[in-house]
Amino acid sequence: MEGENKTMNVPNHIAIILDGNGRWAKAKGMPRSYGHVKGCANLETICDDMKELGVKYVTVYAFSTENWKRSREEVEGLMKLFRSYLKKCLKISERNKMKVKIIGDISAFDQDIRDKILQLEEFSKDYDELYFQIALNYGSRDEITRGIRRLAQDAADGKVIPSEITEETIGNYLDTAGIPDPDLMIRTSGELRLSNFLLWQMAYSEFYFTDVPWPDFDKAELIRAIEKYNQRDRRYGGVKEE
Repeated sequence: MEGENKTMNVPNHIAIILDGNGRWAKAKGMPRSYGHVKGCANLETICDDMKELGVKYVTVYAFSTENWKRSREEVEGLMKLFRSYLKKCLKISERNKMKVKIIGDISAFDQDIRDKILQLEEFSKDYDELYFQIALNYGSRDEITRGIRRLAQDAADGKVIPSEITEETIGNYLDTAGIPDPDLMIRTSGELRLSNFLLWQMAYSEFYFTDVPWPDFDKAELIRAIEKYNQRDRRYGGVKEE
């Protein structure tokens, strides 16, 4: 695979819906928690691969606002996994000079998890070689609703003039403020939907769906996705010049 990225137009920002961990484990006769552990380990590997290929921003969908509906056992297992991963992420961040930001409503998590999130964000805030966003307790409609509430309050307080609100204004009230929109969205494990992920930000993103479950998604699969991205014609609603 060496040198392949030299001829590819590598996306500046890749977003990934990490899907299929539980089904992957079940197919192997293992509990769903085993799949989540393997998926978490793969996330570390893929971050290394992204940086090597020249991707600058990576945003992953790790836990949605709807995932609380899963069994108590699975949710508790995920919380345990988040605790260990957030701690490990300090080392991953240092190794890759990677700035980490959590998007989503973290107020729903236990205090120790919130503390680990804040510690990780503070620790990595000055790194600039890779920007890594993890969506935890995230839902795009929830994000937009929270942002609009803050915007409406600022308008009521006279800080914002309604007639001067632009798309950029709204973007600045979202969890992803200051982060460029994704160029490419990858969803693993065969589902063909966005599942409430970055709806505002992915207005013009290219989508790549693969049947490969997340624990099996490796560098070769990542390169395959980028190659497909290179075949797309991104016109942003315009017409390509003949």
